[in-house]
Amino acid sequence: MRYNERELLSLARQPAEKAAEVLMRLPKKGSVLKKRLLKLVVNFLFYFRTDEAEPIGALLLEQCRIIKEEENVFSISFVEEPERKYCFECDSEEQCQEWIEALKRASYEFMRRSLIFYRNEIQKMTGKDPLEQYGISEEARFQLGTRKQ
Repeated sequence: MRYNERELLSLARQPAEKAAEVLMRLPKKGSVLKKRLLKLVVNFLFYFRTDEAEPIGALLLEQCRIIKEEENVFSISFVEEPERKYCFECDSEEQCQEWIEALKRASYEFMRRSLIFYRNEIQKMTGKDPLEQYGISEEARFQLGTRKQ
């Protein structure tokens, strides 16, 4: 996916769907847990030093796995790069579960499945394809049984 730094910084300044300070370990060898502010905006997870306004990094939640590792700990890894694994330690089990659910709902795959589900429900109720009016009803990404390449 292509994006420029200015667009990404603008997105990072948007209101968060979820935000909190947690401990985070980067996938770099020898990386240690450090307190970071996480901010979930649409399908990007931004992370900040706790005393800075600009993000130090962002994770695009696409083709990723969000896994509960142990009590209060979850990880994000990427299908194409499983060794690129980010670990997060929360203050509580409840906070950990909330993050896992929020991150899963923010993924492209979840949004695509939801769109297809609601598209089919609307079509059953009205007899019309709600995407037809936008001229995108035949696009492969909106079809069941197709995967984004």
